[in-house]
Amino acid sequence: MYPMQTGAPVNETTKEAVTETVLTPRFYTTDFAEMDRLNVDAMRGEWDKLVAEFRRDPNKNHFKRTPEFGDVPFANWDPAVRKSFVDFLTSSVTAEFSGCVLYAEIRRRVTNPDVRELFGFMSRDEGRHAGFINHTMHDMDVAVDLSFLTRAKKYTYFKPKYIYYATYLSEKIGYARYITIYRELEKHPDTRIHPIFKWFDNWCNDEFRHGEAFALLMRANPELLEGANRYWIRFFLLAVFATMYVRDHLRRPFFESLGIDVDWYDRRVLAITSDISKQVFPLALDLENPKFWALLDRLYCNTVKLEALKTSGGSSLEAARLKAANAVAFLQLYFLPVKTHPLPANPRLEPAY
Repeated sequence: MYPMQTGAPVNETTKEAVTETVLTPRFYTTDFAEMDRLNVDAMRGEWDKLVAEFRRDPNKNHFKRTPEFGDVPFANWDPAVRKSFVDFLTSSVTAEFSGCVLYAEIRRRVTNPDVRELFGFMSRDEGRHAGFINHTMHDMDVAVDLSFLTRAKKYTYFKPKYIYYATYLSEKIGYARYITIYRELEKHPDTRIHPIFKWFDNWCNDEFRHGEAFALLMRANPELLEGANRYWIRFFLLAVFATMYVRDHLRRPFFESLGIDVDWYDRRVLAITSDISKQVFPLALDLENPKFWALLDRLYCNTVKLEALKTSGGSSLEAARLKAANAVAFLQLYFLPVKTHPLPANPRLEPAY
């Protein structure tokens, strides 16, 4: 992890990472005693296979910088592209470091050997990811002070099952995002504005593997996928998908600089994530329903207006109206019909995209 100077002034990027909004990644805490009681014996064969892969640590030597990282002409970048790229990195490093901190705390607070070993490996991986991103941000003089972030960031309490749903989706959507960007830039290397994207191929397999771990935890404890929990699964699917859609569209200049149409990208990423999640979740959002995309776009348009109000110091009444409109749009999204399906007999343990 890239070292930060203790006691150094907090830069604007770190302040942004600490700020809590609907769209920013959060830090979490949970009921560690409940997690300690997890039992994975129902999926023992698949579990031992996956943990053996974590022990092999296939990406141990992957996150090594090359001289080309020092040759990026940041001074020549369009200011809008630079800003949206920094926003992308800030969100990414915060999310990766959030996982590192949570997983490390789970490992520290539980005695269950299966849970303890798994989360130790995942914390290791997320720490590497966060450090690699932050070193790139240091090249731009905007690195996030991760030690300050640990102390200053508000921690949100989530029940363990909420951690499983949300983090499973975050890891799988991270895989879909990284592999989609990587493959597009492999086809069009002239639009690869930074060498960090060359690392996304193996990197995304860490994300996939982490998601598989949560999938096995839930498959081994099927009560997490039944009854009223289906309503929570529906909520977290929508919350994760809607957040990504709005956040990506706010960074349109970044995606344009990569030669990627953000509308196509989000539809592709959500389709991949939805398809993968069918191995563990008994329902899926209907991504073929045009109302789904229209309501996501309404969330985005309202958020753009809210951001403009913040910048201009506009009416608090108008801000409240826009927030209420977003709440209504989210409820409308939640109550759109969903697709249900039986779980497959065996979980998929290899990336398929």
